[in-house]
Amino acid sequence: MPARIYQPSRTAMSSGTAKTKHWVLEFAPESAREVDPLMGWTSSRDTQSQVKLKFPTKEAALAYAEEHGIDAVVTRPHKRKPNIRAGGYGENFATNRRGPWTH
Repeated sequence: MPARIYQPSRTAMSSGTAKTKHWVLEFAPESAREVDPLMGWTSSRDTQSQVKLKFPTKEAALAYAEEHGIDAVVTRPHKRKPNIRAGGYGENFATNRRGPWTH
């Protein structure tokens, strides 16, 4: 059963880096999803697709996969440079601005 190991990226709705420090081992789906004819919900008989294991480091995730005989592929994260301003948020409302503040 193939799996992938990756470090989750930050959400599009947040500029913070919460929940991006750990590594995740996630199994690939073995079968396609099916549509229930009565309710219209999608379902799957593959229970492994629901499993997400979190690890503190990439090495710990690789060690777990090797110990349990899981074929894992590591996906490297794309790190962004942090956008840190000297004055922070308060800089928007500073009284000692060099130029006039307009919209």
